[in-house]
Amino acid sequence: MPPPAACETVRIPVNGHEIATYSIGSGKNVLVLVHGGPGLSCDYLRDSHQHLASGDLRIVAYDQLGCGASDRPVDERLWVLDRYVEELEIVRATLGLGKINLLGQSWGAFLGVEYALKHPDNLRSLILEGGAASMPVLAAEQSRLRAALGSETIMMMQRHEAEGTFDHPEYKGAIDVLNYRHVCRLQSWPDCLIRSISDVHLAAYHAIQGENEFVFTGNLKEWARLDALHRLAMPVLIMAGMHDLVTPLNALMMHQRLPDSRIKIFQNSSHVPFLEEPDVYFQTLTSFLQEI
Repeated sequence: MPPPAACETVRIPVNGHEIATYSIGSGKNVLVLVHGGPGLSCDYLRDSHQHLASGDLRIVAYDQLGCGASDRPVDERLWVLDRYVEELEIVRATLGLGKINLLGQSWGAFLGVEYALKHPDNLRSLILEGGAASMPVLAAEQSRLRAALGSETIMMMQRHEAEGTFDHPEYKGAIDVLNYRHVCRLQSWPDCLIRSISDVHLAAYHAIQGENEFVFTGNLKEWARLDALHRLAMPVLIMAGMHDLVTPLNALMMHQRLPDSRIKIFQNSSHVPFLEEPDVYFQTLTSFLQEI
């Protein structure tokens, strides 16, 4: 499906490939949206946030390499965090965005943390939604969420994970339960979210994350930046759902280490509060942007 009519779509070169970018509005104050996955398209984040573009605020989103309308090269060496950081910087510089407000969601928040540590002078503010700064902490928290399924289900899942039979119906059923508890708790998932998930680039997802949201076997599994967060002086907004697969503990641990941060936990949300509790989510976000 094409992007909303309000979007100006521009393709830009990034290290021999092309990235699709989307811009809504013409304000000088820019909010750049960095989508999750890794491997999703930006549809779910762009479409849900595009209404924020008004007056002085311009919304910019892009499909990361391998996703959505961007090029889809076949090269396993591309799916590493440092390349995504470089890609984001090229997008910012090529579009002439200047100092930006950066909103990273899920994997996009991990990327946002890494970008902020490497390019702090390019940020007016940082917004981390459903994010973490330590994969080992996140893995431990997700083991706790899995345990709520019961000991027999956990043993079943561990057997299939050991044997590599991730497509077995009973294993997939357990993952479906976890997804509906901790990814999106809406009875009917919005079209923009379904589009992004249906079009996932599995090569990037498996290389960085693993087989699913609750198994960390990819190259990011040891990533940890909690001890570096004290270096980030820009205003930071941290948001998470009470039932988020990236649990509120991850949000709290970042909040405790950042010099200038605010934290908001959405009581009735999991991983996508902008879809599950949009009124309170967007009130929180717009208040922060107005404040800074």
